[in-house]
Amino acid sequence: MAKILGNFHLALGIGVVLLILTMFGLHGGQLGDGSYQWAQFLRYLHVIAGVLWIGLLYYFNFVQIPTMPKVPAELKPGISKHIAPAALFWFRWAALATVILGLAVGDMQQGGYTVRALTLEEGYRTIGIGMWLGLIMAANVWFIIWPNQKRALGIVAAEDDVKSRSASTAMMASRTNLILSIPMLYCMVAQVHIGG
Repeated sequence: MAKILGNFHLALGIGVVLLILTMFGLHGGQLGDGSYQWAQFLRYLHVIAGVLWIGLLYYFNFVQIPTMPKVPAELKPGISKHIAPAALFWFRWAALATVILGLAVGDMQQGGYTVRALTLEEGYRTIGIGMWLGLIMAANVWFIIWPNQKRALGIVAAEDDVKSRSASTAMMASRTNLILSIPMLYCMVAQVHIGG
């Protein structure tokens, strides 16, 4: 069992196979007759990407940032050279995937869904606010957090004082995203269950 669960790619592959079996087991007839709503599958992928993105945001804010001052100096390079860059890779690409998939879901639904939501039209206001918060958060990831983290982590050469300022700027943008994620997640869930 350790050989299976110890291999990330194998475990992920098994999860995908189980997804396919679940889809065909639950909705095989709809898949076969062409009535399956592919927008729902895109929504599923949007949620998976969002869980990865917000999960990493929460990891950074609930675990890594508060714990780093307590980590002995000789152990910090293990985090800053290995763990943080890998987590930031998945963090930024999950943010982009979440936005693209979310917009795609909106475009596949009733005509003009995305435009109606982004213009905060009645009936689409809740999801629209969630979308705007998500777009602001994704912009923070790509245009503030990632460029500053590259300097702070030494991925891009910078003087020590620039690294320090960059780390602080990245942390403040990350905390901003933490704050925005709370109402954003509410809006994403409320639109489906409560309405616009």
